[in-house]
Amino acid sequence: MTMRTRARTMTALLALAAMTGLAGCAPGPIIEDGPGEAGTLEVQKVNPADFAGQSLSYVYFTDGPDEAATRELIASFEEEYDVTVNLEVLPYSDLVTSVQARLSGGNAPDVVRLTGLTDFRADLLDLRTYLGEDYAEEFVDGPVKGVLGEYGEMLAVPSDLTLNGPFINVDLFNEAGVPLPDSEDPWTWDEMIDAATKVQEATDTEYAFAIDKSGHRVSTVLSQYGTALVGDDGAVLDEAKAVEALQPLVDMMADGRMPRDFWLGSGSRYEGANDIFLAQQTPVYLSGNWQVGQFADNADFTWAAAPNPCADECGGFPGGKYMGALAEGPNPALGAFFVQYMNTTKAQQKFIVAGGFLPTRVDLTERGVHYPVRQEDMDVFFADLARTPDLGYEANSQPSYTGASLELVDELALVVAGEKDTTTAISDLKAKSEQLVKELQP
Repeated sequence: MTMRTRARTMTALLALAAMTGLAGCAPGPIIEDGPGEAGTLEVQKVNPADFAGQSLSYVYFTDGPDEAATRELIASFEEEYDVTVNLEVLPYSDLVTSVQARLSGGNAPDVVRLTGLTDFRADLLDLRTYLGEDYAEEFVDGPVKGVLGEYGEMLAVPSDLTLNGPFINVDLFNEAGVPLPDSEDPWTWDEMIDAATKVQEATDTEYAFAIDKSGHRVSTVLSQYGTALVGDDGAVLDEAKAVEALQPLVDMMADGRMPRDFWLGSGSRYEGANDIFLAQQTPVYLSGNWQVGQFADNADFTWAAAPNPCADECGGFPGGKYMGALAEGPNPALGAFFVQYMNTTKAQQKFIVAGGFLPTRVDLTERGVHYPVRQEDMDVFFADLARTPDLGYEANSQPSYTGASLELVDELALVVAGEKDTTTAISDLKAKSEQLVKELQP
């Protein structure tokens, strides 16, 4: 039975743990320190009142509107606990090298915002040390996969969630007389391509379909065909499914229904196709929920989020950000407490509403979130979360995923350029992914 004919629920929604300050001192679980070794996790007893007069540093990058919400939450934290938070806002492109340099120089910050843990897994504090062994249960199981260490450590908090998915130009669909997709009964991939092609032909748009030049975005297509680059068992790419997934993209770029030059430009570097969609050059654009705010502000036509198309699976491909405390930071106890404060129910709701993100907390996921604009579009992404298979979360949690996704971009570009056929490119991609797994997996 395919995902198209069965409903899915969010994976293993866990019971909520009540947040009543920092955990008291109690023996922790027996955990493996390494092969053949065992140790006891001791939850440290701290009194939040003792933090008065202390300070911490938070290295942060912003997606835009989330910065104002972050500053407001920090101000509340400072006032409530009489502490000082030094917020250091860096361009995302500088964050990893800056934090690595500070770690090498013995000047580690206390808390850092990240898109992945690969560069800092050995440096991050096990939050259970201060927040308790059950803290992870406040968060949805899928996003939590990306923050767990080899021996059960909780190395960060998944602070927000994104989901890839398509947008449609409603005006162009209506002009062409092509039915809009049904959120309860999503398109198949063939149906989506057929609908987009009909709209292109009827309205004379330049393209029928566009997708960001991104291995993460193309991973959405792989996921819908039931495979992924990497997973818990290593390089798991099913080559036959990958060829079936990617050949339609190759074919559309060959015949002009997708922007071929856009994909071939800029090497492996990410390029968003949002300007193509805003210019009404395509009726269907696959990106993600972070575009909702931008389109609400900048689109001068009627548009809508659409459910992801289905093949073997439905749903999108997840992403998101993390907050972690560094073990070598000057104040790890206050760092852990700050991470917890910034990810309470109230704080996370404020942050994700401002940024247009999706929640990672169990309670917010279960009850839903009210957004000030385009609630119906955000609800489309919420519905697709329930259809999204586990393999996307597993892929994102692997140290080798980022490198494998860049290889995916390179190999697809070689096919589009006519330098390889799809089957050969996928075979080469699998081999490169296997090598990355060997080099980077713990």
